[in-house]
Amino acid sequence: MKLIASLTSPYARKVRIVLAEKKIDCPLEEDVPWNADTRVAEYNPLGKVPVLELDDGSTLYDSRVIVEYLENSSPVSRLLPQDNRQIILTRRWEALADGIIDAMVAIVLERRRPPEKQMAEVVERQRGKIARGLATLSEDLGEKPWCTSHGYSLADIAVGCCLGYLDFRAPEIDWRKAHPNLDALLQRLNTRQTFQDTEPPAA
Repeated sequence: MKLIASLTSPYARKVRIVLAEKKIDCPLEEDVPWNADTRVAEYNPLGKVPVLELDDGSTLYDSRVIVEYLENSSPVSRLLPQDNRQIILTRRWEALADGIIDAMVAIVLERRRPPEKQMAEVVERQRGKIARGLATLSEDLGEKPWCTSHGYSLADIAVGCCLGYLDFRAPEIDWRKAHPNLDALLQRLNTRQTFQDTEPPAA
């Protein structure tokens, strides 16, 4: 089994954290889909990371699919609750966090276009998604130390990767002032070795 991933991908970071939390030994093959020599499409027809190649040569893609596979592969450090309703609520956190990342990725891609072709309305629309998403995360978190009442879980990993990616790609977005509870959550998460070990490399 091996993970094909970019060190700057927040989706890949989520998978890497889950692997570490569950003590699953899995080598990492670094590959950046935007590079001319990328081989990602050989593993995932959509040309996206992360991709998990299994021992039989088959592949899994989309971080949510990979995470579910890993959760069911090892009983160590359960990251999803057993109750179906709580599983759905945890997945809702993950979907919202991933959606905020999707919006940030859209902004990053727009900024890579030639200046004369960039569309300000595209960026503003995505910023609106980010602002609304963060507001909902903050409201749902409230004063709780973790996203769900069951303690540290996949929900916290997803939200932490989301907030870390905003800091990495858009440090100008001052989300901490509006949402100090999210800031406190990220600070707690950043004390974990799994988060420290998966920080994206400095630009």
